[in-house]
Amino acid sequence: MKILNRFIKYLWPVAAGCLLSFGASADAHISSANNPTWKAECSSCHVAYPPSLLPADSWRALMSGLDKHFGVDASVDAKSAAEIGAFLQKNAGRNRGASTKPILRITETPWFKREHDEVGAAVWKNPKVKSASNCAACHSGAEQGNFSEHGVRIPR
Repeated sequence: MKILNRFIKYLWPVAAGCLLSFGASADAHISSANNPTWKAECSSCHVAYPPSLLPADSWRALMSGLDKHFGVDASVDAKSAAEIGAFLQKNAGRNRGASTKPILRITETPWFKREHDEVGAAVWKNPKVKSASNCAACHSGAEQGNFSEHGVRIPR
């Protein structure tokens, strides 16, 4: 009982603070930023991934190679490219890794790997999922930028 009382008095506030700050940082990672041109152009092929999922250098690299965007020509006119690029730069996430080379796939970021480490290989191979980049297959709110675990429904 003495140990429990000490925990409640001294350690619980610290533990609770850690849990709250972790939760806040995880939620804050997904930006609710919006831009009509970005939304229209990017969501015409896939979920318009929130800018905060990649750092600015990654978005710069992606935008400079739209003609060969993961094997597809995703080029847009110069005005749209400039607008989307500026939006992505302004709302980009922080570079949390030590990598000097920009990460081009969200699925290769340390954050994504950590958040999805419990997902088995069979889920990624499921024909209803197809790949780890198909967020909307499991995250019912992905189109709205909501990736909360409460909205996860893994297809069977």
